[in-house]
Amino acid sequence: MKINIKKQLLGLLAVPALVLTISSAPVFAADDLSLQKGVNSSQSPEQPTELFGDGGIFETISTVLLFIIGAVSVIMLIIGGIRYTISQGDSSAVTSAKNTILYSIIGLVVAILAYAAVKFVVGSFAANQ
Repeated sequence: MKINIKKQLLGLLAVPALVLTISSAPVFAADDLSLQKGVNSSQSPEQPTELFGDGGIFETISTVLLFIIGAVSVIMLIIGGIRYTISQGDSSAVTSAKNTILYSIIGLVVAILAYAAVKFVVGSFAANQ
């Protein structure tokens, strides 16, 4: 039984060793530009090449997320206002509607502060490049 386990472990270790020896083989190219062209061939012209800075990937992602969070917060603010209007004096419904309005405003403020923090951090990374 121990011999079977040893053979299986050896077989499992042989595959990564084979992959590592093949992948570490030297690649001979005419020049570095041909390699760079191959790397950039899959990138569309509209895609940003920078991670940080104006038009970078992180700025685009944070802008889209802020838009989504802002839209959800405004929708919840409208829903809270409608619930407050149709509560007809029921104290539990009024309290629930006020909480919805309060939490949507808090969510909007937190989203804006998070966006400011992300802009600060991304801006400091962009300045260091």
